[in-house]
Amino acid sequence: MQFHRVHSQDTFASTVETKRTMPNLAYLSLGSNVGNREANLREAVARLGTQGGIVSVSSFYETEPVDFTDQAWFLNCAVALDTTDTPEQLMAAILYIEKDMGRQRIQRKGPRNIDIDILLLEKTTGGEILDSPALTIPHPAMHQRRFVLQPLAEIAPAVEHPVLKKTIQALLDGLPAGQAVRKYQAS
Repeated sequence: MQFHRVHSQDTFASTVETKRTMPNLAYLSLGSNVGNREANLREAVARLGTQGGIVSVSSFYETEPVDFTDQAWFLNCAVALDTTDTPEQLMAAILYIEKDMGRQRIQRKGPRNIDIDILLLEKTTGGEILDSPALTIPHPAMHQRRFVLQPLAEIAPAVEHPVLKKTIQALLDGLPAGQAVRKYQAS
């Protein structure tokens, strides 16, 4: 299987700046609850590798759905990706990967074969904050979601949320009891 790097001629990417920045460590959340969830996550990780270097991938976690609960449980993981893409270029690449893997945006928070979110970006100068109509970093709800924090804490427990000024582990420890998240055991 071969994947290609998303270039500026792709739809969304053509609207963003094409200049390169210093290397960024991007923390991403991946989820799937349609089809072969494990294969979907593994394929998405492989495709993300074309956008930079995969630094680490968490274990896979089975998680109950949030918000729209009448759907199958998700399989989630976190990925650390070393990339020189701008945030907008990375988002364009993510949207392309989701679409190319067959993602259809039919129902908000509904079932999906793949979902990839940018959680945090760390430059050598510290966490990046971006708030635009198209993209918000850090992810605005990450600190409330066990299905995001549990895998992220596995690969980046000491990373600090640039707005809340708490580590990922502290955010996870501060969550109230609730959403079920359990390590996935492949059958």
